[in-house]
Amino acid sequence: MIPGKRPSHPTFRRSFLFAIQGFRTAVRQERNIKVMLGGAAFALVMGIVLRIDALSWAVVLLCCAVVIMAELFNTAVETVVDLVSPEFHPLAGRAKDIAAAAVWLLCVVVAVVGAVVFARALLS
Repeated sequence: MIPGKRPSHPTFRRSFLFAIQGFRTAVRQERNIKVMLGGAAFALVMGIVLRIDALSWAVVLLCCAVVIMAELFNTAVETVVDLVSPEFHPLAGRAKDIAAAAVWLLCVVVAVVGAVVFARALLS
């Protein structure tokens, strides 16, 4: 809520539309979101090709969603940092680097999980 404004909340439908608008904006403007969506599409195709079981599908879908969510959070952090510090500042750079590192670490862990899930499917 904006300070000084009347405390009214948008309807549930309108909040949902704002979320879709935010996702569309991120996909249009951020290269890394497109990369993450491409990775998710690849994982889904591999799941279909390898005919993974229901539990493996749950793991793969959860991993895909969490990586995309992390990238959306990273994009939000970078956007806010750019808003409050339009000129270069070492702390602004540090905040953006740390947010990016969180996504990178998650991607490494998800890659290991994917390797385990798909290797298990290949071996059975």
